[in-house]
Amino acid sequence: MPDPASIDWSEIDDGALDEFILGAPREFTRDELVEAAGLDPEESGRLWRALGFADSDPEDRVYTRADLEAASTVARLTRDWLPDKNAREAVARAVAQSLSRLAEWQIGMLAQVAAAHIGELTPRDAARLAADVLPELESLQSYVWRRHLAATASRWVAGAQRLDAAHIAADTWPLSVGFADMVGFTRTTRRRSMDELGEMIERFGSVTTEVIANGRGRVIKTVGDEVLYVTEHPADAAAIALGLRDRVRTEPALPQLRIGLAHGMVLARYGDVYGEVVNVAARLTSEARPDTVLVDKEMFESLRDDPRFDLRRIATLHTRGYSHLRAWALRGARER
Repeated sequence: MPDPASIDWSEIDDGALDEFILGAPREFTRDELVEAAGLDPEESGRLWRALGFADSDPEDRVYTRADLEAASTVARLTRDWLPDKNAREAVARAVAQSLSRLAEWQIGMLAQVAAAHIGELTPRDAARLAADVLPELESLQSYVWRRHLAATASRWVAGAQRLDAAHIAADTWPLSVGFADMVGFTRTTRRRSMDELGEMIERFGSVTTEVIANGRGRVIKTVGDEVLYVTEHPADAAAIALGLRDRVRTEPALPQLRIGLAHGMVLARYGDVYGEVVNVAARLTSEARPDTVLVDKEMFESLRDDPRFDLRRIATLHTRGYSHLRAWALRGARER
C-alpha cells in the first residue's frame, strides 16, 4: 500500500482511490473467488448479502486478494468453529450492521472536520481523507475491539459462574433493561434547523454513553431518539436512569426523557437483546410521563429495600400487549 503523503490526489482517479482504500486491486470474479477459497457458491452469496453488499455480475472483477483471504478464513471457520450456517449468517449481519454505521460515521466526521478549514467537500474528498488516516483508524479500531472483547469475556465468565449450562447454551442471562426516550422528538425536529438537529443527536449520544458507562452499564443500541441499555444489577440500572434524567435537565439542547426499566431473563445474542423483559421496558417507556422513570415488578422487588431509591405504585397500565401491567415510579431518596 503506498504512503498517502506520496500520492498526488489531484491526479488520482476513483479506481485508484478505491484500490488504495481496499488495499489491493480488484482482480477476481465471484466464481474465481468462490473456487479459490473453497466456499459453497450458494452460501457465499448469502453471506455476502448478509454483510450488506449487493451481488456482483459473474463477469465483473470486483474482488481483491484481501477478499480471497477473508473468504478462505470463512471457509476455515466454517469447518473448525462455526458449522451452523444460520449462525454464520447472523454473525455476518451483526458485524455488517456495526461496521457499516462506523464507516458512514467516519466519512461524515472527516468531511465535517475538513470542511471547517477548507470549505465544502465532495464525497470523493471525504473518501480521500479516509484513505489518509486509514492505517491509524484500522489500528485504533483493533485496539478498541480488543478492549471490548476483554470486557465482554470477563462479564461472560462472571455470569456463567452464576448460571447453569442450559441458560448459557441458550444465551439467556438475568439482566436489567432500560429504555430512555426523548420526549416530543418528532415535534422538536420540525422546529430545529439541520445544524441544531445534528447538535441535539450528538449531545444525546454523548450524554447517554457517558452516564451509562460510568454507571457500569452497556449501550446496546441507539435508534434515533431512544437508547437501549442493560446492566447486570437492578440498582445500577436505576442509578443510571436517574442519572440520565438529571443530566438531561442540564442540557439546553436536549428535550426531557422518559425512561422504563425491567428486570429478568433476557436472550442476549449477536450484540442485541430480546424477550419479554425488553418488551416490558419499552412499554413502560411509552407510558412514562416526561422527566419520569417507571419500573416493573421485578425491579421494584429488587430496589424496595435500597435506601437510595424511592418507589411509588402508580395505577395499573393498560398498554399494547399488556392489559394489566403493574408499575412503580422511581425517584431518588432525596426527592421524597
